[in-house]
Amino acid sequence: MLARLLAPFDPLVRLLLLAILLASVLPVTGEGRVIARGISDGAIFLLFLLNGLRLPRAEVLAGIGNLRFLLPLMGWCFIGMGAAGWVLAKLGAGVLPEQVALGLLFLGVLPSTVQSATAYSSLAGGNVAVSVVAAAVINVAGVFITAPLLALLAGTAAVDIDLGALERIALILLLPFVLGQLAQGFAGKWVKDHRPVVTWMDRIAIAIAVYVAFSGAVEQGLWSLVGPMQWTVLLALVSLFLAIGFGGSWLLGGALGLARADRISFLFAGAQKSIALGAPLAAVLFPPAVAGLLLLPVLVYHLLQLVLSAPLAKRLGHRA
Repeated sequence: MLARLLAPFDPLVRLLLLAILLASVLPVTGEGRVIARGISDGAIFLLFLLNGLRLPRAEVLAGIGNLRFLLPLMGWCFIGMGAAGWVLAKLGAGVLPEQVALGLLFLGVLPSTVQSATAYSSLAGGNVAVSVVAAAVINVAGVFITAPLLALLAGTAAVDIDLGALERIALILLLPFVLGQLAQGFAGKWVKDHRPVVTWMDRIAIAIAVYVAFSGAVEQGLWSLVGPMQWTVLLALVSLFLAIGFGGSWLLGGALGLARADRISFLFAGAQKSIALGAPLAAVLFPPAVAGLLLLPVLVYHLLQLVLSAPLAKRLGHRA
């Protein structure tokens, strides 16, 4: 029955929904939380090691060189969407729990996706090469940009990112990525030859981070804190965020005078937000009780962006 209900969803969404369900029914507590967080950190380390192995250095350099596309995209993705997240977090304050409202800002300063942005760009007739490179470069940049920008916009009273948090980012996110880049010569071929296995390893690592985060939030009373009214407000604010993200990306691409294929790539890379970085980064920066609530807007946005992107990409593809 459960498998039939989840069948229409993307495989990552299915895993995330199962992780949330498992955390709601069987949250990890007590001494087990320390062990679970260690497993989560190990899974995140592996996730970014695989990302480093998978992303060719030549593509990173090519993306950095395409400044006419990349700089406006980064500005929109981090600053434009970050500002929108700040406004929506203010609108949600007082109705939503504090950490959930903060999650709207966290959502705004996340980088875009890589795989789904590229897939939908291809379906819509966009420039796939530009999509891959730009989204990948923005994800690497997000490791450095998202946390400081979140602290700047939220204020140190809401987000205290100290030296210890930065050290955890360096050790669990940055170090494995660098090791993966250095090991491409002898391990990169294995990753390419076993792409389905690597993709599932990515998904499982993200699901583990979400499960540990939501376990902490459930223990703090997540489902009593977020009632029907709060869910209604959250869905309304995230839907508005989607309209800003997709509408703003499309209009900005047109204002820049991009060719249609590049404008389509700009649309999906600029509007979609990455749970693949959001979940690990929240798990590294915050204790599970905070991270679980913080991720609620990110998970809702991730699901809705996939629901919106498929028909939008088909419509753009038919017009092309």
